[in-house]
Amino acid sequence: MNTSEELKQIVKDKYAKIATQETAINASSCCGATPSSGEIYNIMTDDYSQVEGYNPDADLALGCGLPTAFANIQKGDVVIDLGSGAGNDCFIARHETGAEGKVIGIDFTEPMIDKARINADKLGFNNVEFRYGDIENMPVADNTADVMVSNCVLNLVPNKERVISEIYRVLKPGGHFSISDIVLIGDLPAELQNDAEMYAGCVSGAIQKEEYLGYIKGLGFDNMVIQKEKTIDIPDDILSKYLDAEGLAQFKSGTTGIFSITVYAEKPGSKTSKPKMKLSELQDSCAPGSGCC
Repeated sequence: MNTSEELKQIVKDKYAKIATQETAINASSCCGATPSSGEIYNIMTDDYSQVEGYNPDADLALGCGLPTAFANIQKGDVVIDLGSGAGNDCFIARHETGAEGKVIGIDFTEPMIDKARINADKLGFNNVEFRYGDIENMPVADNTADVMVSNCVLNLVPNKERVISEIYRVLKPGGHFSISDIVLIGDLPAELQNDAEMYAGCVSGAIQKEEYLGYIKGLGFDNMVIQKEKTIDIPDDILSKYLDAEGLAQFKSGTTGIFSITVYAEKPGSKTSKPKMKLSELQDSCAPGSGCC
């Protein structure tokens, strides 16, 4: 596998291209990076179209969940979206914060930042901004955010533990995050694990579920809960680009699972401005018919 900096450049180059390609291509592939599938549409993504604040110009079909639906964003909150792309989750978050809140999107792909800023200008939002930066070293001061969200981004970052430590630094005491990501149970075939295209496609960069959750626990977060989990099935016509018939059969009959999880956790401390939902309410906050389940 490539070095950390090489992987970042691969992702940056691929997502610069994704910023200008058709949304249908993104939805029918793995995060827009792998060959498209003729078998299944919306391989990774959940349907945003019925969510309040949704803007179709900002939806590039790159996510693997719907973290804003679970994030308990309140009026006046400061919300930060990691890997903000064309701004879709930021605009949904802005609907929740209202004009009195603030939303900051961070992305390290300049064409995505440009696209997001154009979309924000069209919407007339003056409390949504997009910052160019690496989420391993966020361009944000300590103790800034009430809420942090991210959608299928940490799996693209080589040093996931570093990103989670940055989330801890940037959250206010008592603040929380809700993050959707791809994780594994079992080992991917070497052909997938070592393929740069599958890395940019949110698959081979994923780590073991327990390792991922272990970073969150180990860095000091409280009240961690998995708010949603679903299986990601990679269609055979994509897998066959990387595996021969024998390898495909072994993978399909093996013990490896690829999952999208949405994880919530809190930074310890006292937040006096607004009460949080109970964890049971957070797990149930994606109601049937809301477009997020």
